[in-house]
Amino acid sequence: MQKIKLLIADELKRQIDTINPETGLSSADISLMLEYPPDRTLGDLALPCFKFSKTLRRSPVQIAQTLSDGFNCEAVSECNAVNGYLNIFISDEYLASKIVPEILDSGDDYGKSDIGKGKTVVLDYSSPNVAKPFHIGHLGTTVIGHSLKLLHEFAGYKCVGINYLGDWGTQFGKLIVAYRKWGSREQIEKGGIDELVKLYVRVNNEISGNEAEGIAPNKELADEARAEFHKMEIGDEENIAIWKWFVQISLDEYQKTYGQLGITFDSYKGESFYTDKMPAQVEKLREMELLKIDDGASIVDLEPYNMPPCLILKRDGSTLYPTRDIAAAVYRKNEYDFEKCIYVTSSQQILHFQQWFKVVELMGYDWYDKLVHIPYGTVSINGAKLATRTGNVVLLKDLFATAIEKVSEIMEEKNPALKGRTDIAEAVGVGAIVFHYLSNSRIKDMNFNMDDALDFNGNTGPYVQYTYARCCSILDKDNGNSSSIAALKLTESTESALVKTLSRFPEKVSDAIAQYEPSVITRYILDVAADFNRFYHDCQILSATDPDIRATRIKLTEATKIVLGNAFSLICLKKTEKI
Repeated sequence: MQKIKLLIADELKRQIDTINPETGLSSADISLMLEYPPDRTLGDLALPCFKFSKTLRRSPVQIAQTLSDGFNCEAVSECNAVNGYLNIFISDEYLASKIVPEILDSGDDYGKSDIGKGKTVVLDYSSPNVAKPFHIGHLGTTVIGHSLKLLHEFAGYKCVGINYLGDWGTQFGKLIVAYRKWGSREQIEKGGIDELVKLYVRVNNEISGNEAEGIAPNKELADEARAEFHKMEIGDEENIAIWKWFVQISLDEYQKTYGQLGITFDSYKGESFYTDKMPAQVEKLREMELLKIDDGASIVDLEPYNMPPCLILKRDGSTLYPTRDIAAAVYRKNEYDFEKCIYVTSSQQILHFQQWFKVVELMGYDWYDKLVHIPYGTVSINGAKLATRTGNVVLLKDLFATAIEKVSEIMEEKNPALKGRTDIAEAVGVGAIVFHYLSNSRIKDMNFNMDDALDFNGNTGPYVQYTYARCCSILDKDNGNSSSIAALKLTESTESALVKTLSRFPEKVSDAIAQYEPSVITRYILDVAADFNRFYHDCQILSATDPDIRATRIKLTEATKIVLGNAFSLICLKKTEKI
């Protein structure tokens, strides 16, 4: 549709220039003014002519009528002036001769662009805290972040996906204490990350106490934990060895989840990597006289920017999250020379990112405006908030297992003879959760509902994967018999509607990148599935008697498969040829 818009805009510019050649408007400017009417009966595109009233010194009604009278474009079949709007209808002949062949010829490349050629984007996402399992709260940063990476790669950017592991901090002092008091190597080797979580919850409960039950906080245990972490900071070999073991156990577990999602990372440099890179940034802040002492802590005063102070060093001189984030950003700029560095985290961290982004600016780094925070809302199950510290979590692996099991039961009932059911059940079950999550605007909080996610009849992952499988089935039954055709022939309105929707894919990719919003793609996928299923319902495909019409409909099915497949690949959704 972007190409069609430009064709139309070229013609509109020609006409506008005959009225007033001094408007300064380019075809690109005019193409951005074209809108999609809320009702298809009003046209495929519309131009609100009030935008030209001032420069053309005419009423919108006059402008629309003038443009309509002289309009001539190969992509347009009809152009009407209505109440100051120019309503434009795309030609079926153009759709058949240009759009469908373009999709078929481009294949996996349809929708791609080279706007990012020669530019690098760094993406910091997922980034779980070591020794804690993936729960549904981690799903957002993981799938939103990876989708943004896939989108940018699709647009020609070189992307560096970084898993900024939470692998440093006092929690490891707590875990080492718990391991020595209550754990064993044999138990942890057997139980893996689940055993580490049990130890972590236990030590936290002991340290915190329980006022309601009359259990006092254990300050001695808290002191022991701080002491063990301090030993890590000064390089104690025994503690460092235990810590590395905990990290590896965690990574082994995380890889299972990443494998199910089809996600890989280019770097696993966590917080610990930057421990020796922070002092230089602290010293720079000090030399620039940006550091102030406040109750013994070192801060950067951000009151002039209507923000609380940014804490750089605690009273005891230890670093905090902003210190590490600043050091990491400087390292990444030097290492990758990024065009953008994107951070995908919870909306609860908005202020944190605003603060340290401002500090980077005050430090004189001219790339401060290349730092982008992408926040997302919280997720709960049945309204319950999640917290690893108390053990109140819904593990992602359990959620995936439940979804896979339910899909397997449905497949057993509907298609028991299907080969490869295990892999298909995993693709559909995991895909259902991912699609359900990404269907929402990322900033909105959501209450996850498994039944909604797995509904084959709703606007869900299983529904769109089934639509993809339906396309594959039709093409498989045709077996290439419609490969040769002189010219495509669109004869039904549902055919035209489908092609128009397919033509919008490149535009939707651009929109999703501009808005950092994967839900643009999921909603578009639903549009494609709905239009294809209407076409499937209304039009004979394999049974069409006219060979040209049959061949055309097979080509439309193939084009739909291509677009759905390309769109699936941008949101971690697997292509299912059979369900």
